Amino acid sequence: MFTQEETLELIKRAKQGDNLAKEELVKANSPLIKCLIKRYINKGIEYDDLYQLGCLGFIKAIYNFDESFQTKFSTYVVPMVIGEIKRFMRDDGAIKVSRAIKAQNIKINRYVEEFIKKEYRKPTYEEIGKHFNIEPTEVIFTMDSAKMPISIYTPSDDEDSKTNFLLDKYTDDTSDDMVDNIVLKEVLKNLDERDKQIIILRFFRDKTQSEIAKILGVSQVQVSRLENKIIEKMRKSLMAAE
Repeated sequence: MFTQEETLELIKRAKQGDNLAKEELVKANSPLIKCLIKRYINKGIEYDDLYQLGCLGFIKAIYNFDESFQTKFSTYVVPMVIGEIKRFMRDDGAIKVSRAIKAQNIKINRYVEEFIKKEYRKPTYEEIGKHFNIEPTEVIFTMDSAKMPISIYTPSDDEDSKTNFLLDKYTDDTSDDMVDNIVLKEVLKNLDERDKQIIILRFFRDKTQSEIAKILGVSQVQVSRLENKIIEKMRKSLMAAE
């Protein structure tokens, strides 16, 4: 792996059209790319295609990276690579959820229905987690992931919605919002409560950094810095797993 200074120099050369610099960056970061794409293996896309998508996202990261933001390049790469795969899956018309998650979600839904009949209220994530002996964050992940449609062209079941298809409810991800929920699940286990709260609000509850800042009583800039640190933890965790 290159030092931060060497990486920045290679990025600069790559942006100027130096293909050798580009190849060196891809080669050095190949383990990171492979680590990120393995979350999508057996989801309907061939491994070689996944790797090519990962490399495409990586190349985009090179050309879009702005060192003035004081963010490590490796941190910036993670959402760009994942975002490229997510866009492909959406454009291809299929977002698949594992059978295990679907089965768990069915059990949770049945429990929620029975709980409402007995208690006349919805159970909290903590109550659901206690019943199934799993973390509340795991409950959130399972319930939210299982809501993903088999096809983005599935008719919307929201009577109040002005859109015809579920596709219309989705907007294109920005480079800061591409971190996949499946990848986030892996790092949640090792986060402290504040970091975990930020991740849940940001990526599971679609809160903006400004909204999170108000909830935590800090500035938006602080939330942005914390978010970058958390993503960096995720990167290191993924690299260690590889």
